[in-house]
Amino acid sequence: MKLILGSGSPRRKELLAQLGLTPDEIRSPDINEDPLKGELPRPYCARMAREKVLAVPRAEDEIVLCADTTVALGRRIMGKPADEKECAEFLLAMSGRRHKVITAVAVAHGTQVWEQDVVTTVKMKRLSDLEVNSYLASGDWHGKAGGYGIQGPAGAFIPWIQGSYTAVMGLPVAETANLLLAAGYPVYGDGS
Repeated sequence: MKLILGSGSPRRKELLAQLGLTPDEIRSPDINEDPLKGELPRPYCARMAREKVLAVPRAEDEIVLCADTTVALGRRIMGKPADEKECAEFLLAMSGRRHKVITAVAVAHGTQVWEQDVVTTVKMKRLSDLEVNSYLASGDWHGKAGGYGIQGPAGAFIPWIQGSYTAVMGLPVAETANLLLAAGYPVYGDGS
């Protein structure tokens, strides 16, 4: 059985490696990731993971794994910032406050799809202008939901989280292992 990772994210590939898994192939889905009018963060994130996994073509002997990570400040979805200005707006909005990071995972095999989402509460310290400007200059914010990655320099802005650290990075490892097992993928070897 082949494992197809439906994501070009190097972080998701690294997190799979924590389980001792290397995808046989990477096939990034091409879907519209715009939220629907009035769509709330958690249903939006679950829909993105489901649409991604259904958009990746697969053969009978292939299991496809996709995920989506969304940062939510209240009801507001904070996607990947378009530029430094938007990233600064996101960081200043989250500064000194708690926000939620939702990561939804979807696994498809045959005609079945297994799904789960994980919600983690994250506290961001109050940020100074120097911290924001230094972070923006690092470029680490590019392509990251909410404009930051907890595993990079922005980790210094996060005094605590309640929930899954790996989910905030982009793939909740424990839940992903369970979904793959449910789909029949031998996460821990074939048992022989």
